Amino acid sequence: MNISVLGTGTAGRTLAAALAGHGHHLVMGTRDPEGTLARTAPDQHATFAGWQTDHKTIRLTGYADAAADGEIIVNATNGLHSVAALTAAGAGNLAGKILIDIANPLDFSHGMPPSLDPVNTDSLAEQIQRTFPEAKVVKTLNTMSAAVMVNPRSVAGGEHSVFVSGNDARAKATVAALLEVLGHRDVIDLGDITTARGTEMLLPVWLQLWGSLGTMAFNFKIAR
Repeated sequence: MNISVLGTGTAGRTLAAALAGHGHHLVMGTRDPEGTLARTAPDQHATFAGWQTDHKTIRLTGYADAAADGEIIVNATNGLHSVAALTAAGAGNLAGKILIDIANPLDFSHGMPPSLDPVNTDSLAEQIQRTFPEAKVVKTLNTMSAAVMVNPRSVAGGEHSVFVSGNDARAKATVAALLEVLGHRDVIDLGDITTARGTEMLLPVWLQLWGSLGTMAFNFKIAR
């Protein structure tokens, strides 16, 4: 399957590498490919150019080219700028496709801890769905670290939960199948895209847990 990941940060790179490892054809999209490759400051573990040296099969290109290439699009951009990034990708390139949104609208403008914008009565996923009504938006994986996204067995042997929200049942089923390939066992369908408000609002709790536990190697488990 052709999958395009928009966003070249830690989450985007980690997910792209994992999906490529499962046999999918991956393209990564960024606003400025030349600028991305020229960065000298590492993003957590490596510069993008250094990372790509180890992942030569994953092509880097602009947002629009990447979105045109993919059968499934993953939004791994900065949540506050996701709508602008997807607009640059082009509504026509997103139409009819599954758009997996893993981003969170975290606002760090007033320091730590960040706030959410939007919150309560709206969500980033809903904003994306409204802006691109012909895309099939599915919110998922935004409630865990990148490492846990792709290796759920690293936490409690994989005995924890991942959520999906979206308006299209077939799109959610396709995404759930991808999650299972990554090793997720407990995929919970929360309902339509408005339920993404709840998973995005888990982020303040997630951040507090990170600070208290001193590690990102954890996740939520829904016991039932």
